[in-house]
Amino acid sequence: MAKTKLIAQSSTSLPAVRLPDISQLSSPMLHELTTALGVSRDVLAEDDQIEHAWSQLPRLIKRIPPELRDERIVKMCVAVASGLFDAAINYVWNAAIVELREKVHRFGIAVVPQVLDDKSFDGDSLLDLKDAELLELCLKLNLIGDDDFFFLDQCRATRNSFSVAHPAEGVVDEDEFLGFLSRCQKHALSSAQNPKGVDTKAMLAALTAARFKQDQRKEWERRVSETYDAQRELIFVMLHGIYCDPASGEEARLNALSICEAFSDEFSPRTRSALVDRHQEYKAKGDEARQTASLQFFERLGQVSLLSEAEVHSIFTSASRKLLSVHDGWDNFHNEPPFAERLARLSRKNRVPKTAQPAFVEAVVTAATGNPYGVSRAARPHYNEMVKSFSPNEVKLMLEMSKSPFRVAHRISSNRGCERRFRALVALIDTKSVPTASKSLYKKWLPTKLEDSK
Repeated sequence: MAKTKLIAQSSTSLPAVRLPDISQLSSPMLHELTTALGVSRDVLAEDDQIEHAWSQLPRLIKRIPPELRDERIVKMCVAVASGLFDAAINYVWNAAIVELREKVHRFGIAVVPQVLDDKSFDGDSLLDLKDAELLELCLKLNLIGDDDFFFLDQCRATRNSFSVAHPAEGVVDEDEFLGFLSRCQKHALSSAQNPKGVDTKAMLAALTAARFKQDQRKEWERRVSETYDAQRELIFVMLHGIYCDPASGEEARLNALSICEAFSDEFSPRTRSALVDRHQEYKAKGDEARQTASLQFFERLGQVSLLSEAEVHSIFTSASRKLLSVHDGWDNFHNEPPFAERLARLSRKNRVPKTAQPAFVEAVVTAATGNPYGVSRAARPHYNEMVKSFSPNEVKLMLEMSKSPFRVAHRISSNRGCERRFRALVALIDTKSVPTASKSLYKKWLPTKLEDSK
């Protein structure tokens, strides 16, 4: 499932904006107004400045989604037509602030306290935030990015110092206004996708209530996919903790695992790091129950490679020993498939450590060669898959098993069925994977017809 990103709507998909011609109205009106009041005309922007700003407005307004073009944008246009760029800046900024508040509302007012760890935060608190505090909140909620925050914070400083909101420290010309409008449009007044926060309390209650139905699981997956990266990371760490907690019910553990499985291939580097850190904490504390469950968690998600070499070695050798133990037990043909499937799943998503390869190859080849009574048919596809994926060193180990003191050597020398199955396994190996030193053994055990064709 793809991670949610903030992507602005292309301005080419929005209809063109056509503003009326004001050249015959604005200039005479401003001249007559200043004359009537006995004020110099140069207290307002020059005619060519107004004309330039007015000519650029349609292109910039077009980029603002129609639903965000409210009365503030209309008043901005009137201010520009009057040469009041300082007033126009204020209208644009107010529109940006209103939209940022709406982004917080869409994120979820009820979720914000969980993120801020401030139970008192509500809708009134949002209205009481200063502009700088609102920008910081939006950054923390990932409603705006670092670059958005940087440029909007510059706009905030410009608005405070050079707009009509406060006694101005200087004069804003048309180019500075147009730059201000462009930044507010791009970083606040856009159709960027708005992530929604996940109510973790509600999620925890659902996890522990009962085993997820398919549509319920899909809904929680959707909510997790639509939230922002930082909260998604916290959710995955929370789910890992639930899975590893001995006090968690089996339904809660399976629910937590199912959510993580949907995203495991897309875990961010920060998420992987956070999960490994939590696993290492269990080891440091000597919490064997949680550590064992954590190993199972990484295995089920196909993320064993994140663990230490020693732990990966232990996982593979343990799974290999269990397969051999079942193979040697009663009713092995019926019992082998789930153990073979587990080992295949492990090797499919993770590199087998060189130190674990002898145990791994011995288990796979011994079970796949079978005994005088045959081989587990249900497990054979898993064995074939693993043999086909053997590395050159694993191929070398497999071929050496045809010699004493391995059980496989005894079986293929004393039973035609075992010999035939071993030769069939050798035929699955790609010639390019056979080390030079093992070429002679490889040719020896190839089925006769295949050897003649190679």
